[in-house]
Amino acid sequence: MARTTSRHQTVHRAGWLVAPLLAALTGCTAAEDGWPADKPGPKVVVSFAPLYCFAAQVAGDDAVVRTVLTTTGPHHFNPTDRDARLLRRADLFLVIGLGLEGEKPEFMKKASGNKNLKLVALGDKVPADRLLEGSCQCAGHEQEEDDDHHHAADPHVWLSPDYAVWLVEGIRDELRALDPANAPGYDRRAAAYIARLRKLKADGLELLKDKKDRRLVTFHDSMAYFAKTFDLSVVGVVQKNPGTEPSDKQLTKLLALCADESRPVRVVCVEPQYSNSNSGQELIKLLRHRKVPDPVLVELDPLETVPAGELNPDWYETRMRANLEALARAMR
Repeated sequence: MARTTSRHQTVHRAGWLVAPLLAALTGCTAAEDGWPADKPGPKVVVSFAPLYCFAAQVAGDDAVVRTVLTTTGPHHFNPTDRDARLLRRADLFLVIGLGLEGEKPEFMKKASGNKNLKLVALGDKVPADRLLEGSCQCAGHEQEEDDDHHHAADPHVWLSPDYAVWLVEGIRDELRALDPANAPGYDRRAAAYIARLRKLKADGLELLKDKKDRRLVTFHDSMAYFAKTFDLSVVGVVQKNPGTEPSDKQLTKLLALCADESRPVRVVCVEPQYSNSNSGQELIKLLRHRKVPDPVLVELDPLETVPAGELNPDWYETRMRANLEALARAMR
C-alpha cells in the first residue's frame, strides 16, 4: 500500500528545505547568482537535463536557460544555495511535475523570495488521456518490497519524442507570453526542433522495424513512453526502487517472466546512472542457467542525469539516438 504524507510531515519538510535556502540568499549579489549581467531577455531555470535541451532549443539567443540538476537526478536531489540564487532573479521555473520532483519545486520557489517567479509543470501540457499509469520511487515516496505504488500518471514523458513535442510547445508558449517581442523567434525555433524530434522518432522506428524480440526488461520503471513510441514491450524492471537492489523474491518473479519458454526475454537493460549495480548481470546469469538463448545486457539511458561538462542543447537527441542504436545492436 502506498504511504501517505501527513500535513505535519509536509510542514516539516518545507521548513527543512526552505530555511537553509532563505539563509543562503542573505547578502547574495547579482554577480553571484549565476546570471550574466549583460544578457537581456527572460531568465529560465529548468529542473534537469532534458528540459534544458528543450528550453535552450526554443530560447536561442533571446533567453538564458540554466538547469538545477546535472549529475544528480530528479529522484534523489536536495536543493542547494546555488539553486536558491538562480531562482532569485529567474522569470520561469520549468519542471516535469506529475510527481517526479515531488514538493521540492514549490519549496524552492518559496525559498527564492521571488514573488514574480512562475513555476510551470510541463507534464500538465500533455493531454490527460495520453498519460500512462506508472509506478516508481519519486520524491517523497519510499517503496517497499511488494509496494506497487502508482502515480496518477507515469512522469517519464521526456523519453518519447512524441511527448517531448508537447513539452516543447509548452515552453514555446510560456516564452511567447513572457517575451512577446521575440515571439516569432520562439515560434520558428520551436517548429524547427519539433521537426527534428519527429525525425528522431521516424529514424528510430526505421532502425528497429525488422527486430522480432521486442520484449525487454528495463532497469527501473521509466521507459514506458519510450517503449510505446518505438513499439516495444517492457515485461518487468530490475529495480522497482531506483538505487535499491531487488530482493530474492523480486528477482525470482522477474526470472519467471523472462524464462517463459513460449516467450522468453533476452534483452536486459542497465543504466549508466547505476553502474555499480550488479543486479542486471545477476539476472543474465540466471537466464543463461535457465537456457534462455543468448541473453544480453544493453545500456539504456533514461536521461535523468548528465556527466559534468557534457550538457549542451543537442544532448537529448544524441543520447536518445545512442539508446536506439544500442537496442538495434542487441535485438534480433
